[in-house]
Amino acid sequence: MTTTRWASAVVAAAALMLGAGRAPAAPPAANGSYVIGPEDVLDITVWNNTGISRTVPVRPDGKISLPLLDDVQAGGLSPRQLKDDLTRRLVKYIASPEVSVIVREVRSFRVAVIGEVNKPGRYDLRSRASVLDAIALAGGFSPFAIRSKMVILRVEGSTVKRIPCNYNKVVAAEVEPESFFLQPGDTLVVP
Repeated sequence: MTTTRWASAVVAAAALMLGAGRAPAAPPAANGSYVIGPEDVLDITVWNNTGISRTVPVRPDGKISLPLLDDVQAGGLSPRQLKDDLTRRLVKYIASPEVSVIVREVRSFRVAVIGEVNKPGRYDLRSRASVLDAIALAGGFSPFAIRSKMVILRVEGSTVKRIPCNYNKVVAAEVEPESFFLQPGDTLVVP
């Protein structure tokens, strides 16, 4: 009964830290290209058209706003995919538009580390990170941490996936990549 309450409390805390209803950041694409996520900052340039060209933030719902086009889905797309989509949409207004999309600031790669660590909190990352990176950012384990019972909480759609993570196996390189590498929006729970 106590374990069930503890697990429910952890899931509730993770939901609060991640922000209920917030669109999760997209993981890196299988081919290795960057995937745009919420809060990233993009430079959208249309050749010889300063009226449309601008620097825009990606909203929490994954969309950006541009003149003529209004709201455009950017989250979950690579810069190349967004460029192609914007070009297709702008053809209605501009003959042969030349569009470029540059990720100016990566802000969507956030993870949370909670529980028995020295500095629990949310951390902004700039690239792919492992469980070991997150523990280092959080100042290491507290003296009471149960290293073999760590859990990664990963939001997938409307569900939360619990991925067991044993620190001893991580440092011995005996783990699956899923329980070693973190994705944007993950929460690492250290009991």
